[in-house]
Amino acid sequence: MNQRIRKAAVLGAGVMGSAIAAHLANAGIPSFLLDIVPPELTEAEKKKGWTPEHPEFRNRFAILGKKNIQEARPAPLYLKEDAELITVGNFEDHLSWISQADWVVEVVLENLNVKKELFKKLLPFLKEGAVVSSNTSGISIRKMCEGFPGGFEERFLGTHFFNPPRYMRLLEIIPTASTSTSVVEKMTEVGERILGKGVVFAKDTPNFIANRIGSFAMSTVIRTMIEDGYRIEEVELLTGPVTGKPKSATFRTGDIVGLDVMVHVAKNLVESLPEKEGNYFELPPFIHAMVKNQWLGQKTKQGFYKRLKKEGKEETLVLDYEKLDYRPQERANFPSVEAAKNIEDLRERVKTLAMSPDRGGQFVWKTMKKTLLYSAEKIPEIADDIVNIDRAMKWGYNWELGPFEAWDAIGLKSSAKRMEKEGDPIPPLVEKLLSKGYTSFYEKRDGKTLYFDLGASQYREIELKPEIILLPSLKDRQKTVLSNPGASLIDLGDGVACLEFHSKMNSIGADTVQMIRDSLKEAEEKFDGLVIGNQSENFSVGANLMLMLFEIQDENWDDIDMMVKAFQDVLMAVKYFEKPVVAAPFGMTLAGGCEIALACSKMQAAAETYMGLVEVGVGLIPAGGGTKEMLLRCTEGIPPGVDADFLPFVRKAFETVAMAKVSTSVKEAQKLGYMRPTDRISINRDYLLHDAKRTVLDLVREGYRSPRPQKNIKVLGERGYALLKMGLFYMREGGYISEYDEHVARKVAHIMTGGDLPDGTEVTEQHLLDLEREAFVSLCGEVKTQERIEHMLKKGKPLRN
Repeated sequence: MNQRIRKAAVLGAGVMGSAIAAHLANAGIPSFLLDIVPPELTEAEKKKGWTPEHPEFRNRFAILGKKNIQEARPAPLYLKEDAELITVGNFEDHLSWISQADWVVEVVLENLNVKKELFKKLLPFLKEGAVVSSNTSGISIRKMCEGFPGGFEERFLGTHFFNPPRYMRLLEIIPTASTSTSVVEKMTEVGERILGKGVVFAKDTPNFIANRIGSFAMSTVIRTMIEDGYRIEEVELLTGPVTGKPKSATFRTGDIVGLDVMVHVAKNLVESLPEKEGNYFELPPFIHAMVKNQWLGQKTKQGFYKRLKKEGKEETLVLDYEKLDYRPQERANFPSVEAAKNIEDLRERVKTLAMSPDRGGQFVWKTMKKTLLYSAEKIPEIADDIVNIDRAMKWGYNWELGPFEAWDAIGLKSSAKRMEKEGDPIPPLVEKLLSKGYTSFYEKRDGKTLYFDLGASQYREIELKPEIILLPSLKDRQKTVLSNPGASLIDLGDGVACLEFHSKMNSIGADTVQMIRDSLKEAEEKFDGLVIGNQSENFSVGANLMLMLFEIQDENWDDIDMMVKAFQDVLMAVKYFEKPVVAAPFGMTLAGGCEIALACSKMQAAAETYMGLVEVGVGLIPAGGGTKEMLLRCTEGIPPGVDADFLPFVRKAFETVAMAKVSTSVKEAQKLGYMRPTDRISINRDYLLHDAKRTVLDLVREGYRSPRPQKNIKVLGERGYALLKMGLFYMREGGYISEYDEHVARKVAHIMTGGDLPDGTEVTEQHLLDLEREAFVSLCGEVKTQERIEHMLKKGKPLRN
């Protein structure tokens, strides 16, 4: 079956439908976004003289959906311009457009009859070979396609995205017994390769996998809170990052999702499951009262939390669920949590908490125990194996550990004994595993991960696609070439090595710089090329500010100068290395991390790359070659010998650096000039290292030659500096920047215009690097810069003054 989706149709332009259309646009897939014709004209439309035949009236809902995705935050689109790929229409006038679509995804009201009626209408227009899917969060896929002729069932399946589709990794694929294998394979490939999703395969059961387990976990937490008298703040503390859950924990997540959605999901489970099981999902009366009061969360500005402005200050109140009223928040405190905070390893932390005897530990044990047992009971009902359940919860609910990974962390054998002692029935999956003498759901052998399969009663290897490279697995297989506390060099095979950072937050220190230097030497002798990448949360947040602050406080100006020079020199060595060096940035790629990427021959960047030179925010300037590189890149498109005015190009680069602009996507990184149009994008981060390795090999096959050092860089000199200073003056006068912002930005302008030289003077890269270093060291000596760094380290965000 042809795997390409040239065009799609999204039926339903609500929050989810329009966001799916947005993500299709992110992937370069044009789509039709259709919705119903509104029942009647609004007063505003009548005043404009519109009739019921006016296109903007008839397409109102789709137009609004498209408008919302261009204004929403966080942005559903990589770039606002990508909205041009979405064509709006309505079901009455434009259903025939579906004949052009390779994939039709339904995202209308969660009502079986409404969905079936729509499918009946689109049948005459379906293109041969087109796939039809539903984004339902829980209605039976089988019931939706029952009774339709002409092979409809073979081309139909569930494709359940999680909101927001751009950011949430999970895509549940739910085939029926009649769905063609080729359709499942096609949509898996589209989901993973084209849309960048993590695909799990769910059975056609109520709420599928993630919402089934997630709803059970939520019900368990709320029931335990009420039964044992915990406050909302206490529950948030115990169900947040300390136990490997998102910062939004339980109730902030509820406010984000919306209490009406929570009630709808729970209602579907209550009605669809056997009575005893279904009743467990019934939400308590206080939540139904909140929905009646329209306290639905963020969408109505109050839910479990409520923000108030008091005397110019914002205060967030929390719900007292017994009184159904709001009160000031009180700090939650448990000795077990205080002790656990010092344990970096999540598995050990969760185990410590679950086994603690205080109220915090009791809550964690009780809620965790019930969720683990329920997850094990649901195999093979909702999924064939533990891997799909663990992945669903990690990718759809942002849990750091899936239920079975968490159970291994606390000790399967000992915890099962405790559960049995407390009177809990042990599920067949666990009994079978323990009866065979095994002690964990997962095992590692020879760098490979195996899981216990209930059907086979033995361990099976988790099969990974060739496009997925796992650095920990390579390390287990003794593929580490060099290593120090900050970084390692790992053999990826086929003559390519990977330089991996692994300091805290991948911050750059002396170990990192030394490993870059050593890796180049090793690659020169033994490899054809190099990838710089890792599999942490972020590529790199830049220099280690704490170490920098110590040097500043000790007034070690010569040492700072030497450190910056060493970083500049090693990145120049990367830039002019005789073999290709490909950066594989993702997540936060900031400051020095951005400068490393800028120095490489090419970038293979993840779609969710947030790249920027942010040093100005802490009162410094990019001094690892970042300011220089942005100047060089801004004029790359001007052919040699063309007498062009460089000022507009330089001004754009200057504004990007001086305003510390950070891209909100990889496409914006290209737009801002951090990446070239020729740099490549991986929409699925799992494939990033494989794609970067392939890029290295492509460059080798093309006969890669390193660039020649630039010795004749034209600069704007004193004239350009004066013009940029004038712009800064007006910005300060207008209140857009502070006096100190202006001072720091002038340093950037001085470098980008080449210093105290006449307009048109030609300089070398080293000249610009020397200007960078001089400006950096001079700013280190200023009190306000020290204040900004201290504030950044304390608050995690720059101080503006």
